[in-house]
Amino acid sequence: MDAITLENVTKSYDSVTAVSGINLHVRQGAILGLLGPNGAGKTTTIRMIMNILVPDEGSIQVLGQPVSDNTRDLIGYLPEERGLYPRMKVREIIIFLAALHGLTEAEADRRAKEWLETLGLDEWSEKKLIDLSKGMQQKVQFITAVIHKPPLVILDEPFSGLDPVNAATVEEIMIDMRASGSTIVLSTHRMEQVERMCDSICLIDKGHKLLDGDLRAIKQSYGKNTLHIEFTGSDAFLKHPAILSMTRLGNGVEAKLKPGADPQEILKAAVQENVSIIRFELLEPSLNEIFIDRTSRA
Repeated sequence: MDAITLENVTKSYDSVTAVSGINLHVRQGAILGLLGPNGAGKTTTIRMIMNILVPDEGSIQVLGQPVSDNTRDLIGYLPEERGLYPRMKVREIIIFLAALHGLTEAEADRRAKEWLETLGLDEWSEKKLIDLSKGMQQKVQFITAVIHKPPLVILDEPFSGLDPVNAATVEEIMIDMRASGSTIVLSTHRMEQVERMCDSICLIDKGHKLLDGDLRAIKQSYGKNTLHIEFTGSDAFLKHPAILSMTRLGNGVEAKLKPGADPQEILKAAVQENVSIIRFELLEPSLNEIFIDRTSRA
């Protein structure tokens, strides 16, 4: 059984089609990266899964059931826009929202203390939410989304406002949740985190699905067409006609090759220029490159 199934789902607002005939299957116990430019239809898709919006056409199932108020209770949801009560105290907010998900006050209090310690907020538990930084507020919102241990978690830009240390902590928590059997839908613009964490991706743009499937298989299907070269000496060899484009990175470059180009020809050109090669590696394209390539063609 899939955690989420969308069959030919369409949603329009007046004359604008936000989501057009999307089919999607999210397997249980996996992390799916839901990707797309701003305005692609990601949030509309999430809100239909949450039963906040009703599709005009098609059907949606969550954990084998048609979407309803009952399936909404099975989902932990962190929206992109913060929606907590700013003048309530941090611990009170967490306990209150946990109780709405069916936890007893005692159990909610116990879990709140654990989560506040895990995310370094225990000293702020009696502060009003409005007195916290944006990053701290984001951590509180994350806690409220997962405190009831839902089998399905939907996170819309969960790393917003987090510094690298706290972002890494949240990543580790999400990976542990997957290991415990939770299914996670992650909507984010941070491609490097998607590459580290996600098992599969779904890329949508202008309401249409452009790409979905196993992340590793998608990257392999693009082939290895990017050279990472670190060197000392003249960079004249980088004018080789086999190089389509490149990005400079400190003492090296990432060079995208033209279709059918032989990377050994570039290495020969570097040697002829008496360049000292420190690193010469053929790579699969990054997810960011794939994202740009597919959305630019849409």
